[in-house]
Amino acid sequence: MSGTSGQSDVKYAISLADVQAAAKRIKGFVHRTPIMTCQTLDALAGRHLVFKPENLQKIGAFKARGAFNAVLAIKETSPQTLTKGVITHSSGNHAQALALAARDSGCPAHIIMPSNAPDVKKAAVRGYGATIHECEPTLEAREATADKVEKETGGIFIHPYNNPFIMAGQGTVALELLEQAEDAGTPLDAVLIPVGGGGLLSGCTTVVKALQPGVKVFAAEPRGADDTYRSLKGGHWVPSIKPDTVADGLLTSTGDLTFPIIKDKIDDIFVVEEEEIIRATKLVWERMKLVIEPSAAVTLAVALFNADFKQAAEGYKTIGIVFSGGNVDFERAVALFKTLEASR
Repeated sequence: MSGTSGQSDVKYAISLADVQAAAKRIKGFVHRTPIMTCQTLDALAGRHLVFKPENLQKIGAFKARGAFNAVLAIKETSPQTLTKGVITHSSGNHAQALALAARDSGCPAHIIMPSNAPDVKKAAVRGYGATIHECEPTLEAREATADKVEKETGGIFIHPYNNPFIMAGQGTVALELLEQAEDAGTPLDAVLIPVGGGGLLSGCTTVVKALQPGVKVFAAEPRGADDTYRSLKGGHWVPSIKPDTVADGLLTSTGDLTFPIIKDKIDDIFVVEEEEIIRATKLVWERMKLVIEPSAAVTLAVALFNADFKQAAEGYKTIGIVFSGGNVDFERAVALFKTLEASR
């Protein structure tokens, strides 16, 4: 996974060929999610929006793509090693995705989760047959526990996003989106992709810029976790420190494999406020009848409410919008909606 299949991608962790290989590898193991449209949201945005709802993916998020690609790639090249299991640290969608991929591949999974992770998430991970190792809710504790489990089991650590197989797997979202939009007779002028650790954004950007370089790639980020925005605007990598946002899937910093692709290849990045994220989430629930999580709504929030984006995308007729997932804490979501209504 050196990115050497294209001369221009030698310095990057992945290339188009890696994503295409991932698509073949995971076919039949994950869903080919559909594209969807909504006339109401088109009217609000002032342009045609083509949605890629990864909330309909296995485990309810795009993370299944990268997890299956990583586990199946190891199974191809080192099946004996895989018998010792796979390891990761995650309290969210990657934990469930890796647990499912390991179960379906017949290998153990060890998931390091913070002690304060919601019980519903722990139950989901256990439901896929994984072993949970709890730790204190700090990155240092996660990494130390992962190192300990790796030494004890001999298993393979798979990073949630800063891993070439994970990045390539996530890039299959864009492979499908571009093809589906063309087949529907609505080729894209630009795509909007959320960014947290950058696995999805780096993978999709690799695909778009290789296959359709004229299509713009825009990143979407919450104001309360805008480390990638500050990194790109400041010209140097900035870590995520004490992020505070309802988009809890976008709290992490980009990695040393994901960030170079993002820095060099995306066209721009835009941020949105908390109220805008909640408004976008509620609109999708009401108008599209889709249950998405706030992290997924950040892309639509940019398309609807960000003035800088509207200026940058002036004249663009069709925008691809990636909804990253739909694993929702319903009580929290309803409380957010009520807060939004009360503020009006």
